[in-house]
Amino acid sequence: MKVNRKIIEIDEELCDGCGQCIVDCAEAALEIVDGKAKLVADKYCDGLGACMGGCPTGALKLITRNADDFDEEAVEELLKSKKETEKEQIPCGCPSQQIQNFQPETPCQTANRPVGNLQAGASQSALSHWPIQIRLIPPEAPFLKNADLLVAADCVPPAYAAFHQDLLTGRVVMLGCPKFDDAASYVQKFTEIFKTAELKSITIAIMEVPCCGSMRNIIKEALKQSGKKIKAEEVVISARGEILHRGPMER
Repeated sequence: MKVNRKIIEIDEELCDGCGQCIVDCAEAALEIVDGKAKLVADKYCDGLGACMGGCPTGALKLITRNADDFDEEAVEELLKSKKETEKEQIPCGCPSQQIQNFQPETPCQTANRPVGNLQAGASQSALSHWPIQIRLIPPEAPFLKNADLLVAADCVPPAYAAFHQDLLTGRVVMLGCPKFDDAASYVQKFTEIFKTAELKSITIAIMEVPCCGSMRNIIKEALKQSGKKIKAEEVVISARGEILHRGPMER
């Protein structure tokens, strides 16, 4: 049923696709489509405007118009569907879902590695586990226990040449794209991880572009929802592969 009520409106000219509104919307009424925030459907928006506060460009505002009435049951179904999708198993046989821990090479193993396995000047991979994508790692993964966690945006490893030596060594990594992936499901997953994994520290590595800042917002919201206080560091990388900032994560 359509009623005259308050509902969110998005100015696409102002929206930079950062995804902060996705994190702030508890009803999952918003999503990023083609780099812009979009309202999924009128019935999912409660018209309270919780998504507006964190928008860095002022692209969101509440207006009054004729729209489908807010449907709380539909919201519950949507959230349930997103959660089930997140937990769906990849078909048997796909190695992306198989949890693996990699033991570091001993000096003897390194010395006896066949010549040609690494190009001249290349370093050994610092990756300690599999999988590495945020969407594929279950909160109960054994390698997360008491770990120093590195949450990196997908673009960071190819941009930052010293990624393995400087950021990955000694850390468990989770990779994802805060712009194109489901921010709400990320918040849920990290909340569960923070509640159960007893992490020693968190490092987030993001690019200088505005949309990448959503990863910071995801981690901040998950820490808030988990009630945990974990030491968190932030590293910002330029498109040319330079460190622009490294220090405590903004709270």
